[in-house]
Amino acid sequence: MLNVHDLYASHLDRVYAFFAYRVHNAADAEDLTSATFERVVRHASRFDPERASVTTWIFSIGENVLIDHYRRQGRRDERDFVEDDDRWRAPEDRPSIGLSPELQAAIEGLSDRERRVIGLRFGADLSGREIATLVDATEANVHQILSRALRRMREQIGDVSSAR
Repeated sequence: MLNVHDLYASHLDRVYAFFAYRVHNAADAEDLTSATFERVVRHASRFDPERASVTTWIFSIGENVLIDHYRRQGRRDERDFVEDDDRWRAPEDRPSIGLSPELQAAIEGLSDRERRVIGLRFGADLSGREIATLVDATEANVHQILSRALRRMREQIGDVSSAR
């Protein structure tokens, strides 16, 4: 049987950081983190170490929580929703995870799949193998997606910093 308290303590920051890379505000990231751990508690008896590591299992639950979040809002990903009136926008669009505005803008310019892989790698701190399991790709493909996404981000940030 899994020790849910230890899982919570050891994975909380990584799960929150994963959501922080994917949603538009701290409240959503917190809610999705809570929902993920609620499901972890409810389904702890179903965990099968033969199928996946506990970390992969938790982030698989997190991925499903995120999908449910988007479905409830009637969209496929966070870029499908555009606020028409900026007066109602929170001053901080993304939860603070120490990213510069330029880096956040570069992440926004990525495809959903690229943002997903970037969030799993740098937000959740998962290995290439763990990410491959979650996104149903080969480890080599995950590394290729990461490489291309990082290159695109460097080009965009370079353009921004050279314009100053």
